[in-house]
Amino acid sequence: MLSRLFGKPKPETNTLQTLDKLNETLEMLEKKENVLLKKAAGEVERAKEFSKLKNKRAAIQCLKRKRLYEQQVEQLGNFQLRIHDQMIMLEGAKATTETVDALRTGASAMKAMQKATNIDDVDKTMDEINEQTDNMKQIQEALSAPFGSAADFDEDELEAELEELEGAG
Repeated sequence: MLSRLFGKPKPETNTLQTLDKLNETLEMLEKKENVLLKKAAGEVERAKEFSKLKNKRAAIQCLKRKRLYEQQVEQLGNFQLRIHDQMIMLEGAKATTETVDALRTGASAMKAMQKATNIDDVDKTMDEINEQTDNMKQIQEALSAPFGSAADFDEDELEAELEELEGAG
C-alpha cells in the first residue's frame, strides 16, 4: 500500500554503476594518452635520427606524425575533462536526490500523493527531459564535428622545428 503512495525507491546501483563506468573510461583514456605521448616522443627521436642522416623528408614526416599524436593527446584531454565534469555532476545530483528523498520522508502521505500528480511537476519534468535531450544533441554534434586540420600542416613551421631539432642534436 505504501509503495503505491510513495512510489518505488530508485535503484542506487545505477548511479554507482555509472560512476564506475565513467572511472573505467577515464582510466582507459589516460592509458591511451600515455601511449600517444610515448609515440610522439618516439617520432621526435626518429626525426633527429633522420636529420643526422640528412634525410629531411623522412624527418619532416616524423614531425607530422608527432603533431598528429599531439592533437590526439589534446582531444583525449578534452574527453577526460568532460568525463570529470560528468562525474562531478552525477555526484552532486546523487547528493541532491538523497537530500530531497530525506525531506520527503517527513511529509504526509497526502502531500506525497498530491506532489506525484501535480501538473506543474509533470510540466517541469517534461521541460527537464527536453532540455537534457537538447543538451545531448549538442554534445553529440560537438563530438562528431570534424577537425580535419591534421592534414594542413604549415611546412615552414615544420622546417623551423626540424632546424631546432638539428641545432639541439
